[in-house]
Amino acid sequence: MRVGITGLGFYVPEKILTNQDLEKMVDTTDEWIRTRTGISERRIAEKGVGTSDLAAKAALSALKNAGIDATAIDLVIAATSTPDMPLPSTACILQHKIGAKNAAAFDLAAACAGFVYGLVTAEQFVRSGMYQNVLVLGADLISSYIDWTDRSTCILFGDGAAAAVVSQVKSGGFLSSSIGSDGQYAELLTITCGGSKNPATPDTVKTKGHYLQMSGGEVFKLAVRGMSDSVEKALAKANVKPEEIVCFVPHQANLRIIDAVAERLHLPKEKIFINLQKYGNTSAASCAIALCEALSQGKFKKGDKIVLATFGSGLVWGAMVIEW
Repeated sequence: MRVGITGLGFYVPEKILTNQDLEKMVDTTDEWIRTRTGISERRIAEKGVGTSDLAAKAALSALKNAGIDATAIDLVIAATSTPDMPLPSTACILQHKIGAKNAAAFDLAAACAGFVYGLVTAEQFVRSGMYQNVLVLGADLISSYIDWTDRSTCILFGDGAAAAVVSQVKSGGFLSSSIGSDGQYAELLTITCGGSKNPATPDTVKTKGHYLQMSGGEVFKLAVRGMSDSVEKALAKANVKPEEIVCFVPHQANLRIIDAVAERLHLPKEKIFINLQKYGNTSAASCAIALCEALSQGKFKKGDKIVLATFGSGLVWGAMVIEW
């Protein structure tokens, strides 16, 4: 049985936050941000909007692209680190919003690697014959967890969602994948409060424990290694050589990370798809949004081999080789 993506869709909020806007908020400049990250602007959701709202619009777009109704979905997997609320799951809220009344639903927490983890999980359900159509979401509203006075993090992130319908396909599809984790580095990228260990109190709010905190330099090095190694393992599993890759779609976190990964994999720049300049790091949605745009811009076609590569808090990473 071959399993692959039969529909794609994405959504980003209309509000644009530019580097010039950030110049008025923190001690930074457009040149400083672009030079160090490659980001020029990012999308930010309005107050009162939840991750499920972004995800629903992306999901409906993917269903339309796949040519199926929401009632044909057997399972909804929402990869997110920013659920609408601790419970119920964002996947259940989304399932109701889009009318996928026949679907089971659950959230998957793998940070920025969530979309690839979701695809790998969906593949198992379809390949086993348990389900026919699985809807995978990469969706995060990370702006809700950003300290807008911290220039080390506020310049990096944006909000967005993307969706993929995973089903049986006649040709091509998922050729291989490689996912991994290393919890010894968990403290490098965290939101320490708001969970069961440190529930919300006036003190946790006062000390900004509900905001994202990151050790950027260390994460950079581990991201390059994790993404490169996972791609190499996935290529080896699929018996695909790097020169056979038509389009490389990496997690859109930082241009320097992408360049370093491409150099390690000996991939020419013309094969690498980059859109972080428009959206910043949208976490679990990042690689998925990039995949949607790469396809719409004709960066690959049916029969081409493409590679997805992701890395995130946990630390977790994952790569997938796909024949479109």
